[in-house]
Amino acid sequence: MKLTPYMALLALPLAISSAYAADSTDGPTITISGFGTAALTRSNTDDAEFSRPNQYAGVKSTAKTGPDSNFGIQATAKMNDWLSFTAQGLVRKNVTDEFGGELAWAFAKFKVSDNLSVRVGRVGLPVYMISDYRNVGYANNMLRPPVEMYSQVLIESVDGVDAVYQTSFGDSTLTAQLALGQTETNNTSAGRFYTAKFKSLSGLNVQLENGPFTVRFGRVDTKVSVEDSSIVNTVVGGLTQFGFTSAANSIRVKDTKASFTSVGLGVDWQNFVVLSEYGKRKSESLTVPESTSWYTMFGYRVGKFMPYFNHASVTQDSPKSVAGLPTTGPLAALTAGANSLAASGAIQTSNSVGVRWDFSKSAALKVQLDRFSPDNGGTFIRAVPTFKGPVTVVAAAVDFVF
Repeated sequence: MKLTPYMALLALPLAISSAYAADSTDGPTITISGFGTAALTRSNTDDAEFSRPNQYAGVKSTAKTGPDSNFGIQATAKMNDWLSFTAQGLVRKNVTDEFGGELAWAFAKFKVSDNLSVRVGRVGLPVYMISDYRNVGYANNMLRPPVEMYSQVLIESVDGVDAVYQTSFGDSTLTAQLALGQTETNNTSAGRFYTAKFKSLSGLNVQLENGPFTVRFGRVDTKVSVEDSSIVNTVVGGLTQFGFTSAANSIRVKDTKASFTSVGLGVDWQNFVVLSEYGKRKSESLTVPESTSWYTMFGYRVGKFMPYFNHASVTQDSPKSVAGLPTTGPLAALTAGANSLAASGAIQTSNSVGVRWDFSKSAALKVQLDRFSPDNGGTFIRAVPTFKGPVTVVAAAVDFVF
């Protein structure tokens, strides 16, 4: 495991405390907390691997801990009533087939007023309804966020600044968050690594809570570039060489404008729990296909148990081929490569049933069974040419916080 981020994380409060001690006899208040998931996951096929978004490898018919297990730790140093520092480290399997550490958050928080706070550094990007705690299994009712929805935007944080404003009127609470900055992520496609760079990135999150109801609107805009993908570079270079400039530009990913707009609804009334999200991804490049995704989860609490059902779907909205290219002759292979990039969007539906058992005040056991119906591979990775669904995935996990 690569634990370097954790060493920095644990050293941060000590460094802050030492620096602050020179000017104050009281020193900052240090708080350390953590979370984790110990899970075992398997599917019923060896023709493709089930994985969470952006994982290099997933799971087949042999059970593995990798897809759904993680461990995180967070440290906050509160200097005074208006200044604090927070860092969060996370260990999980991501773009490698080994557990590795990453610095998920690292920011300074300034309390401007009772209603307004500003954070500077690496902050969470408000993409989804559960963006801030998507990796904290204990905070989520389901074993994992639906992959159909949560694979549409792979960015989880941004290096920059955000402002959070919160106010109450009557029985309602309104929270608005605006994030600005840039970031980059390491990704894999067809077993090959590439880096996606995001600049001019903005994220808006507006959430209204009233009693058992929560309504949310979110929007993320950015310009994305992928310059080290051998597949994209080969196809773009070939199309340009043979004079198909327009087609090359349609699949090139260079300062490409992209956006994701989503709405969400949460209901927690008596014993009933409902959570639903709907999202649209837009892009000016066919290599980043446009999509529509959504899910709806229904749960019902019975004592410390909550059985639940979820239905999710994702479809590709943009064309699955590049117009104007020859389908026969010596350039047919080049056309096939271009069309494979255009058709790379996930198309899939799933139905999931599960149960959550809160056997401890800080730990919960979850068992979940998913039935996926993928089209052209869906969200599965490393699929053989003959792969088709449906696929059954079953997982058991213990989520905990401390």
